[in-house]
Amino acid sequence: MKVLKFGGTSVANAESLSNVLKIVQKQKGPAAVIVSALGGITDLLMEMLSSAQSGKQEYRKGFLEIETRHMNIIKTFVPIGNQSAIISFLKKNLNDLEAQLDAIHLLEEATPKNFATISSYGEILSSRIIQEVFLYNDIDSVYQDSRNLIKTVFHDGRQVLDQESSENAITSFFNENKSTTVLLPGYIASNENGETTTLGRGGSDYSAAIIASAINAEVLEIWTDVSGMYTAHPKIVAQAKPIDKLSYYEAMELSHFGAKVIYPPTLQPIIEKNIPILIKNSFAPEDPGTIIDDTPIIENGEIVKGISHIDKVALINLEGSGMIGITGFSKRLFEALSAAKINVIMITQASSEHSICIGVREEDAMAAKKAIDEKFAFEISIKKVLPAQVEKDMVNIAVVGEKMKDHQGISGKVFSSLGANNINIRAIAQGASERNISIIIDKKNVSKAINTLHESFFEAQVKELNLFVTGVGNVGSKLLEQIDNQTDYLIENLRLKIRVIAISNSKKMVLGTDAMELSQWDTILEESETKANVDLFFEHAKKLNLRNSIFVDNTASEVIAKEYARYLNNNIGVVTCNKIAAADALNNYLNLKKISRKYGSPYLFETNVGAGLPIIDTLN
Repeated sequence: MKVLKFGGTSVANAESLSNVLKIVQKQKGPAAVIVSALGGITDLLMEMLSSAQSGKQEYRKGFLEIETRHMNIIKTFVPIGNQSAIISFLKKNLNDLEAQLDAIHLLEEATPKNFATISSYGEILSSRIIQEVFLYNDIDSVYQDSRNLIKTVFHDGRQVLDQESSENAITSFFNENKSTTVLLPGYIASNENGETTTLGRGGSDYSAAIIASAINAEVLEIWTDVSGMYTAHPKIVAQAKPIDKLSYYEAMELSHFGAKVIYPPTLQPIIEKNIPILIKNSFAPEDPGTIIDDTPIIENGEIVKGISHIDKVALINLEGSGMIGITGFSKRLFEALSAAKINVIMITQASSEHSICIGVREEDAMAAKKAIDEKFAFEISIKKVLPAQVEKDMVNIAVVGEKMKDHQGISGKVFSSLGANNINIRAIAQGASERNISIIIDKKNVSKAINTLHESFFEAQVKELNLFVTGVGNVGSKLLEQIDNQTDYLIENLRLKIRVIAISNSKKMVLGTDAMELSQWDTILEESETKANVDLFFEHAKKLNLRNSIFVDNTASEVIAKEYARYLNNNIGVVTCNKIAAADALNNYLNLKKISRKYGSPYLFETNVGAGLPIIDTLN
């Protein structure tokens, strides 16, 4: 028996639900189908709850959207003469929801039970309506409320899975079931008192895994809006590609570090039963997707399987001479964080024992600092330990691969590629399993860092250069023409991919964010309404913060020549045929070379007996 889970984007509206119908109709054997709430509904419910709890009236605006979206699905798939029962169900639940939110609004208080109950309405509504859709589209389906099968118990301040009770209930139901398809809501469960509980945000994946484990499913298929897990976030790295195969532990590492395709707890019950997981795209079901099982493999020499990241991280550093050689210091630190319910993302400690650095969610940073400072108040008062220092606006990046431990030089490649692009690493951690190398960097460098690492580990060894070109007269226009005409040659023979991002002449400029179509650069520039501005041109290059950025000066302008220092200071190379800077006072020339060496930013100037064209070799 298969277990199929469809996420919120897969059931978000009538169009996406049509794809789900086709997928389920093509199943050749029995299947359990778990569905999430319609995409965005759970977030809306939480916003409504927050509004009611704050004593505001805005929560009332959400009812219309909830009703409209669910009614659209009913009207699309359920024959008009058969709609009354399911519409009555929808109306009754919306009335119940309104009554509960009104009570919360009146008291301006919400309990954990309220949070669970309110957030459960998304799955309750979607699953019952989709069951009606199945029945009127020739799918032999029976509905089962997951709260009857998945049980939780209160432990350590939260609801956790009662595995034994859940397995007994699930196996008993499926042993007696005669229908080909069983439809269940994800995310929701119940406790020993029959009260609604939840499995946490993203819990529909977990629901599916619990059921798959209990019935020893042949496969767990997770259908979402992407074609598997990717080597990096596709919105950050244009060259990111789906990963064909991952081990359970590789998937766990990637999902922990921000790859949102799969909810991390999903893997635990699956690993115990060795059930393969298949990540598929409901909008492109023909795509192969990603298989996750217990057999890691290296394909095409790719030892690293993926790069993932967590945004909005804060670094907290505790240091002081009073920590050296004192036993129990780390224990006290983590006890304080545990008591404050702070989740630690990453830990690193110098061998000198002079400091401990941890990474936490930015939203938890000040609570963590307060807990630490209170725990070590005595040591701080006698100046044996400094108050905890907090640095926000950080990002945690993880390079993941099961077989990294068997290969030398992976860490060196990570650090050298980032260093070459002047990306400073603030903290480093690597577990003994060596499945991941975790680093923390400033968030301003996240796109640059991930693209740099992806280029190093996954892309053919082609160096990508990003050019910001000023001066498009005879010299500049010829340069752009040469780059355009020799694109293929440069890639095949010199392993160079040159992208022109921005261009400027003395009157206008074009500030792009991606590679410009060079065959039409003159038309693009002519049609631009942006006036040329030296400062804005520089700020654009600085803000994009692309790897291997190069400022190309094809002018003979003294004003432009004076700009070189600030480009070099920001790790943007300078390539020029402008003789002024190199022929200026010796101190100015030496200063440019000094900055170039300090930041690893190339400063290259070269002329020939022709028109002083920049030579392509100097760009590499």
